[in-house]
Amino acid sequence: MADHTDDHLFQEIEEDLRAERYAKLWKRYGNFVIAGFVVLILSIAGYQGWQSYDQKVRSEQSDKFAAAAKLLAEKKPAAAQKAFAAMATDARHGYRFLAKLRQATLMTENGDKTGAQKVYDSITNDKDLDQLYRDLATLLSVLNSLDTGDVSALSARLTPLLADDNPWRFSAKEASALLSLRSGKQKQAYDLLNALSKDAAAPQGIRARASELSAATKP
Repeated sequence: MADHTDDHLFQEIEEDLRAERYAKLWKRYGNFVIAGFVVLILSIAGYQGWQSYDQKVRSEQSDKFAAAAKLLAEKKPAAAQKAFAAMATDARHGYRFLAKLRQATLMTENGDKTGAQKVYDSITNDKDLDQLYRDLATLLSVLNSLDTGDVSALSARLTPLLADDNPWRFSAKEASALLSLRSGKQKQAYDLLNALSKDAAAPQGIRARASELSAATKP
């Protein structure tokens, strides 16, 4: 009986240490991964938005978008957010989408994750937008809640994005691995990250992060 009790105690200690290790890994890598996502996604989305419209409309709306971005560069986030919010309402689909992304990013930086979530969800539900953009908004919505949201619900939202023909599948796989890590599922997280690190089709940055994280989470 004593041996059984000791074994049980040691098992509980081991599980506590493992959970602490995951928490430290999440704290160390979580924000870094999210930042990498945002940089990659905004650059891709910007290119896609730029390609979508005729020259005249592109030029006019590009000027407005640049003016809003200039306010941000001049350390005037409130004015910039107001300008992006106006474009999010009045601009045509491509720049409306980009303005909403910037608007949500500013809200997140100011601690308004709830507001950012509403913006992302408005993109997801905008049937006038291409599915590419709506899927991107879903991914960003999940990332916005990656450290606080319900893991099962967030994983379910990522499922359609994991399809082999979805352009966001690699980012979705990385996010899925982080959700597994957050919930303490070491093997599941490791398997996802290890496979992602060896996937030649995945972007180099994602492969590099997956390789480092898979080494840190190896059972």
